Amino acid sequence: MRFMMIVKATTDSEAGIMPSQELIDAMQKYNEELVKAGVLLAGDGLQPSSSGIRISYPEAGGKPKVMDGPFTEAKEMIAGYTLIEVKSREEAIEWALRMPDPHGFGQGEIELRQVFEPEEIMDDPETLAKEAALRKQVEEQKQT
Repeated sequence: MRFMMIVKATTDSEAGIMPSQELIDAMQKYNEELVKAGVLLAGDGLQPSSSGIRISYPEAGGKPKVMDGPFTEAKEMIAGYTLIEVKSREEAIEWALRMPDPHGFGQGEIELRQVFEPEEIMDDPETLAKEAALRKQVEEQKQT
């Protein structure tokens, strides 16, 4: 089971305020624990929405609309993520609870969401085979 720990943005993260060295050290220690446990798949912080781009589809079948950031409502945005693969929902919760306050100052908020596996979305064997081939190709590209 894969889960994404979504770190919500704050006014500080949207202002581009970098984390303290203390917080960086705590997050690095946490990430080392995830690696040692063999559950870490990916994790990164995101730049503020002022450097972001939002693409929307306001009309069915219409052209996409491109809008440059910044975007409003910092609490609804994402400042970073950690992707883990664990055996159960309970294990994912345990790991999320161990993450240091991602922004310090008691403002951190983490949303934990399970990632769909292809078999949960598609049931056509041909489509699943194509998806498996694409994923294999991505893994092979990482090797080179």
